[in-house]
Amino acid sequence: MPGTPKEPLSAATIEFGARVRALRQARGWSQERLAEACSLHWTYVGQVERGRRNLTLHNILKLADALAADPGELVTGLPTPS
Repeated sequence: MPGTPKEPLSAATIEFGARVRALRQARGWSQERLAEACSLHWTYVGQVERGRRNLTLHNILKLADALAADPGELVTGLPTPS
């Protein structure tokens, strides 16, 4: 139905997004600031944080680099999607 918000893709994308959000907020950054730092669009960052994007390895690495985080920190222990 048009206008209905998209649902998160999986428990893994929800948790990944929460980790990105927590690191971003710990730095006092807006989604726009993070997007600029990793050359992604701010709406994409918002979708990641809401668990609505299945990221490529390249974008995981971009986010981790911008957040000065180990990429493994973002993905370790995520539930395997069914």
